[in-house]
Amino acid sequence: MASVASFFCNKTTTTTTNTLSSSLLLPSSISRRTLATTSSRCHSKTRKISLVVRAARMESKGVSLGSRAPPFELEEPLTGNKWKLDDFEAYPALLVMFICNHCPFVKHLKKDIVKLSNIYKEKGLGVVAISSNSAVTHPQDGPDFMAEDARLLNYPFPYLYDHSQEVAKDYGAVCTPEFFLFKKDGRRPFELVYHGQFDDSRPSNNVRVTGRDLSAAIDCVLSGQPVPPNQKPSVGCSIKWHPEGKV
Repeated sequence: MASVASFFCNKTTTTTTNTLSSSLLLPSSISRRTLATTSSRCHSKTRKISLVVRAARMESKGVSLGSRAPPFELEEPLTGNKWKLDDFEAYPALLVMFICNHCPFVKHLKKDIVKLSNIYKEKGLGVVAISSNSAVTHPQDGPDFMAEDARLLNYPFPYLYDHSQEVAKDYGAVCTPEFFLFKKDGRRPFELVYHGQFDDSRPSNNVRVTGRDLSAAIDCVLSGQPVPPNQKPSVGCSIKWHPEGKV
């Protein structure tokens, strides 16, 4: 009988079915009682497998410090207004953030991003947030939900939708959240001085959110000091690109 059992399952069986296909051809010497006995033995040896699904992590890529801020003209879903890079010309520094609605890395920081923005806007910092995620693959990141998010959290900055995803590509953005801090000297174009993380805190790593890294960079810019070039990359979810042919 042991040989019959090995015909149906082996010691490393991980899944079983409650019924056998009627089309399965069996040796004539195997009776229905044998099938029942064998099935019972198979079930007793089945192992349960637990799967853990984690959000894909991606780090911001190297973008050359000193590069100019690419121009943009995007709509703000909350108000319907259009914003351009030129609208921030009067600011001595500009923070451009690529965020979205659903990413757990962004959710982890949202309230503190609002706090930091409120603090530094009073000191002269320009702030704008952009979502470039595809609403085709992730409807929860679409314009209507962006407007709801901005209203719920009382964003003190325009939250713009990059439907074509061209702005994300121009900036070299690959993840959310991703932070680009630019300085402006007089009439010269905005120049990238910081492209790094908010701080060391991540979802579930039990490190308190402080905004230390980004705050230190902003303090340097607003006080006329150079920003240290050693910058830790931001970590988050990958930007969700449109499926080919579905923009």
